Amino acid sequence: MNSPVLPELLTRRKLLLQSLSLAVVLPAATSLVGCGGSSNSSSGTTTSSDDTSTDSSSDSDSDDSSDSSDSSDSSSSDAESLSQDNSSVDWATGGTDSITVEYPNPFEEGSYSTCSLTSETTEGPCYSDTVEREDISEGRDGLPTRLCFRVVDSSCSPVAGAVVDIWHCDRYGVYSGDGMQSVAFCTGNDSEYTSNDFFRGTQTTDDDGYVWFSTCFPSWYSSRAVHIHFMVIVDGKTWVTSQVGFEDDLVDEILTDCSDYSGTGRGLPDTYNYNDTVFPSSGYEEYLLDTHKMSDGSMLAWKELMISA
Repeated sequence: MNSPVLPELLTRRKLLLQSLSLAVVLPAATSLVGCGGSSNSSSGTTTSSDDTSTDSSSDSDSDDSSDSSDSSDSSSSDAESLSQDNSSVDWATGGTDSITVEYPNPFEEGSYSTCSLTSETTEGPCYSDTVEREDISEGRDGLPTRLCFRVVDSSCSPVAGAVVDIWHCDRYGVYSGDGMQSVAFCTGNDSEYTSNDFFRGTQTTDDDGYVWFSTCFPSWYSSRAVHIHFMVIVDGKTWVTSQVGFEDDLVDEILTDCSDYSGTGRGLPDTYNYNDTVFPSSGYEEYLLDTHKMSDGSMLAWKELMISA
């Protein structure tokens, strides 16, 4: 079988140099488009099982994916409403290939604009090379999760041409990559993790400030609440480096009820938002994503990111 074509890896220096060619566009008033649609409609991911029994063991033969989807695609008229109650639906398993719904633009359905500056947190030791793509899962198993970010400036106007770079661990609490500050801590020196770049990727905001990613819900590792790292880069400058998290009750529910996580035998986190080593014990709520369970058991999660441009 032929090896998959790997997308071009982007070092941070290369990412910054690429973003130098992006112009910042701040339209005064535009219609909101863009985070909807099914991630399967344009994904080139080949799915493979990643059944594992220990934290340090890895998934085998996962294909890399290069997604050519346009983040400016508008929400489908068939998109599911966020008012729909799907609480009785089981959480989905099997990764992004199991997504079957059309996602709505969450910013169109509710007043989710905070118009408050996004707070900085530490980058952490696990930043590594990244890949420009929408589906960052590389076919790994886990709860399929659709992420939508809207980048705005200090006047709450959308920022076009901003590079949003995200990275997070897998359902075993392990990161991929080998270009980080602490390879042993982040990957357990497992060759399957160090030789891949899953759960890392970049997208560039459209005219309305939107990017969206398809991924899988991350799990936990000791001393940290469940979280996703991100940075926002405009015109070669990193405007904010921070992290976003999830409600503690939601985390417990997923780790208990979703078999892709309960089946790992890792149990519940040893750290929650209120006693995390990065999120503040008071006021951690500002770092949390809004979420909604979809009718296919996948998750939609979103947040507005304000930079001081």
